[in-house]
Amino acid sequence: MSTERPERPEQLEPHGHAEGAVGAAAGDRSARRAVTVFPVLVLAAGAVGLLFPGGFTGWGESVPYLLGVVMFCMGITMTPQDFRGVAARPWAVALGLGAHYVIMPGLGWAIAHLLQLPPQLAAGVILVGCAPSGTASNVVTYLARGDVALSVSVATVSTLVAPLVTPPLTLLLAGEYLPVDTGSMVTDILKTVLLPVLAGLGVRLLAGRYVQRALPVLPWLSAVTIGVIVTVVVAGSADAIKSAALLVFVAVVLHNGLGLALGYGAGRLTGLGEPASRAMAFEVGMQNSGLAASLATAHFSPLAALPAAVFSVWHNISGALAAAWLSRRDR
Repeated sequence: MSTERPERPEQLEPHGHAEGAVGAAAGDRSARRAVTVFPVLVLAAGAVGLLFPGGFTGWGESVPYLLGVVMFCMGITMTPQDFRGVAARPWAVALGLGAHYVIMPGLGWAIAHLLQLPPQLAAGVILVGCAPSGTASNVVTYLARGDVALSVSVATVSTLVAPLVTPPLTLLLAGEYLPVDTGSMVTDILKTVLLPVLAGLGVRLLAGRYVQRALPVLPWLSAVTIGVIVTVVVAGSADAIKSAALLVFVAVVLHNGLGLALGYGAGRLTGLGEPASRAMAFEVGMQNSGLAASLATAHFSPLAALPAAVFSVWHNISGALAAAWLSRRDR
């Protein structure tokens, strides 16, 4: 899930030009704060939902609107340069997009069968796998000294095509567990993801000078909003967490870890090079878990949203650790 996007990929590229040094230093400090504070915030939010579930009764209907706020913030951070990056490297972006929507959904289905998950949890794990990439992957790619431009391009395209890809994939892989209304799911993704992103992009284009002043606040607004989403999701299934928490955690760790490894491997096997392979790892292994939680709550049950809530915490922790290891290996 999103916490912050690097302002300009070429500024934050670890091997970029000297004029980007100041911007890179500031981006590095901000990015490190994001990947450090965000998991702690989400953990605290989950604890609140678990300890005081009665205080959030009836809040489930607010989750799509909260997600819309997060996606609007993502749209505001976008620039036309993000889309030029797609046009400049269509093969690499297409490879990243294909790997994302093949590896993670397939892993979700395989893990659900391997662990013999109950139908609600199985559908939730698969739905996480079918979600688009989370933009926190951009920050983690930067910290790992990976190809930030490729990361931003893949994350952008995976979000824009989600209404066309996520519902049919969910039906194909999760339909054996629970009924899936693809038409309704398409509508929900359009309303909670695509329209807010486009609205944010429009605001950035029309009022860029004013938006620039607000950009430092947006990551924290997104982080707090995601925290509220996690609180609501956890509160809705607090009773079930006590019996299913360990099973869900094992499923999430396997899903995320194998996604990171296979994403990196896909980049190396196709000859993309080390920096691009690192970007592939995080674009495949890190998901828009907020969208998965919202869709699971709306179309399945609060229990089905539990894997997304756990994934939201874990993929930021594992991503930050992997990035630190890769960066230290370079040095």
